[in-house]
Amino acid sequence: MTIDYQPYIVRDPAICGGVPVVKGTRVTVRTILASLAEGMSVEEIVRDFPTLDVPAVRAVIAFAAVSAEEDLPVPPAPLLA
Repeated sequence: MTIDYQPYIVRDPAICGGVPVVKGTRVTVRTILASLAEGMSVEEIVRDFPTLDVPAVRAVIAFAAVSAEEDLPVPPAPLLA
């Protein structure tokens, strides 16, 4: 099952310089991903950022997964003999 992150993530030049944030907050995607990388649980992040909820944090993870996939180089097609 893929989480639809689009209702949760926005980019607005007037908010945090246009970096992706959780809609309705000034919490950046980068901040949430850094917190996860440091070992925080989703529940701890929600406690530290009361403007977030669990679905929003999960949407950030889905957004990061899609973003990483888009940045991966496309392998060359195999040569057919």
